[in-house]
Amino acid sequence: MSDIAQARGIRRVVRATLGRAYPRIIGANRERSWLFYDTILPLLGTIAFVYVYKALGAPDRFVGYVIMGGATMAFWMNVMWNMAAQFYWDKQGGNLELYMVLPCGIVPILLGMSFGGFVGTLVRAVAIIVIGSVLFHVTYTITQLPLFLLIFGVGIIALYGLGVTFASVFLMWGREAWHMAELFMEPVFLASGFYFPVRALGFWVGMGTSIIPLTLALDAMRQLLFPESHPALLPVRVELTALVGLAVLFIFVARQSLRKMEYLARREGRLSLRF
Repeated sequence: MSDIAQARGIRRVVRATLGRAYPRIIGANRERSWLFYDTILPLLGTIAFVYVYKALGAPDRFVGYVIMGGATMAFWMNVMWNMAAQFYWDKQGGNLELYMVLPCGIVPILLGMSFGGFVGTLVRAVAIIVIGSVLFHVTYTITQLPLFLLIFGVGIIALYGLGVTFASVFLMWGREAWHMAELFMEPVFLASGFYFPVRALGFWVGMGTSIIPLTLALDAMRQLLFPESHPALLPVRVELTALVGLAVLFIFVARQSLRKMEYLARREGRLSLRF
């Protein structure tokens, strides 16, 4: 019976995960205008930075930096608005109470949010890279494709682990969730080097901002795409090791914050640290 119960539990978790991912993979794409707003409009900002570099006579690799940064920005925005602030919006909409009493727990809900958001954002990021590369004739040299994919995968895990942590922390802070999401947007664009090599900020500043997974992931991927000209912050394999550490750290912190949130909701009947 224990094996049967375990199998049913796993099946319940999988169904809950896929059910929560469905609105972000299928439902969101039913509104065609969102595809335009989420793909074409962000691309305009990327194109603006491309023309800035062209006007300054910067090397061609900087165009590739901008396009990669524009694609990465899509993931950061998804994590902040569709992960970090999501529980706050669910609370306002009356869905959060339902999540708290689900027999599968809240973790599958977050997994579904992460998976659905990743799939939808990946499509938009690929579109930005393809359109930008075709428009500006950018070429990439990927000599170690498995390593590139590994860095991308570990970076995404660490990034969404950070998003899950923010989801519960923002919720427990109360009404400040919206303002905190706004606060973390523009500084991260600068600190993570979305449109330029992060080494330009200085080595120690770059090391300080490496707590954000995008910093190391983007620097490592640029090293693999432009192996002969990119001013690296750290060697690729060192950055990969650091990303693995960040992924483990953020998953652990996310789990602890979720337990705190569930405790407040189920034992004390509140979802804020404020009395």
